[in-house]
Amino acid sequence: MQESYEEITTALPRDLNALPRLKGFRLRGLEMTRLESFVDAAFAFAVTMLVIAGQQVPDNAVTLLKAFKEVPVFAASIAVLAIFWRGHWLWSRRYGLEDTISICISWGLIFTMLVYVYPLKLVFGGMFYFLSNGRLGQRVMVETIGQGRALFAVYAAGFSALAFEILLLNLRAWRLRVPLRLNEWEQNITRNELIGWSIPLGVGLASLLLALTMPPPQIEWSGWIYWSLPILLRLRGWWRRRTEAR
Repeated sequence: MQESYEEITTALPRDLNALPRLKGFRLRGLEMTRLESFVDAAFAFAVTMLVIAGQQVPDNAVTLLKAFKEVPVFAASIAVLAIFWRGHWLWSRRYGLEDTISICISWGLIFTMLVYVYPLKLVFGGMFYFLSNGRLGQRVMVETIGQGRALFAVYAAGFSALAFEILLLNLRAWRLRVPLRLNEWEQNITRNELIGWSIPLGVGLASLLLALTMPPPQIEWSGWIYWSLPILLRLRGWWRRRTEAR
């Protein structure tokens, strides 16, 4: 463990204050590592799996218009993936870590994302179909209550796992705060990241619990609970700015 700490220390420049800053945080990972490049490539591949027309290229107006019904689903799915991509990007820029534990967590992130991408598209497709009365998205065929529970549970498990993996990466950085030479401001930002990523993790776990325990007529609340995230994150941002001002 001490050897890995020494490797991290020697990889940093002597004068950390000469590094570019992002909101006061000295960026230790300006150059893309092989790990970050591979994660970016995996996110790009996940986006290609969400293309609006699937495997069929529209060759007439009817097929084209049908494909465009998937545009909101495509946009919403990419927005969710972008949240986790930005979490990994920001972690890479701030800390520049490429140790064994960080690599293993990032590989877990890649695996989870590629498994999660189809439930992601399916759930958003069903949501837009419901909200638009069939004009957008696609109808989700569920034959039994168990299948409905499983669908929401798989989505919640994937969402929770992605949030947990980003949380673990920031926790790794926090544990290496001494060899990374994080100053008081950077330690405060890292703590805030840990708290911030605990919120989507908590919502995802709550969704999973609802999917497994709610009576059949109320199972859909396992999906609607995600709408609490913007409110919770905004409240968290307000509290963070207040504490930072102090």
